[in-house]
Amino acid sequence: MSDLTAELLVLGSASAIPTLEHENTHLLVVGKEDLILIDCPNNLVVPLQKRGFDPLKVTHLILTHFHADHVAGVAPFLMSSWLMGRRQPLHLYGLEETLWRFEKMMELFQWETWNGLFPIEIHRLPPQRMYLAFQSEQFEVYSSPVHHLIDTVGLRIRNRWTGECIAYSCDTEPCEEVVELAQGCKALIHEAVGAYRGHTSPQQAGEIARRAEAQSLYLIHYPSENEQVHTWEALARTTFDGVVGLAQDGLKIPF
Repeated sequence: MSDLTAELLVLGSASAIPTLEHENTHLLVVGKEDLILIDCPNNLVVPLQKRGFDPLKVTHLILTHFHADHVAGVAPFLMSSWLMGRRQPLHLYGLEETLWRFEKMMELFQWETWNGLFPIEIHRLPPQRMYLAFQSEQFEVYSSPVHHLIDTVGLRIRNRWTGECIAYSCDTEPCEEVVELAQGCKALIHEAVGAYRGHTSPQQAGEIARRAEAQSLYLIHYPSENEQVHTWEALARTTFDGVVGLAQDGLKIPF
């Protein structure tokens, strides 16, 4: 990876039921100075260390929505980081509803008694399309509300040094917001639970990627316990002519 290139690492690819090979879906964007964690389904101290990352170096945490398979590990991750001596501020992002529930959860854990807790700088994202959530020297991160069962955001992450971007649908039905987020991106990472309310089938994800003119499509948040999931890539190829992959834990996408 060159000094200009960033990398998106799939830390988990399963939907709500993890398996031995697939953790619940969460992602890590690796830059020269930034480590951007997208969702936190479990305490990531050990998983990050196993992949060669210092958990205390995570700079940003984006909570896409407040379902347990996306946020259940936030409290123990923060507590472990505090006890390990973290002092660097952590920037935490989410929609109003998500962050209200996060703060209520942390109150139950009495985080006000965690003496010397490192600064947690909370950023409330408005429900606006293509909102610039933050900008660093290397990255621009945009959020848009998507169509899930509860308030949820999808993301567009642009490497300012290479001009390439990656989009992440998060949990959603097919929607125009994801088409916009993924427009011309190097890779669209799109959920593929199935054609249920609040979710998307592989064929529908392929159609979104085609309309967005994305270079590639990686299906994620799929039912990894389902024996038929091996057909997901072929189903997506019926509607999208670009590169299609089934995201696996450990997948790296440079951009």
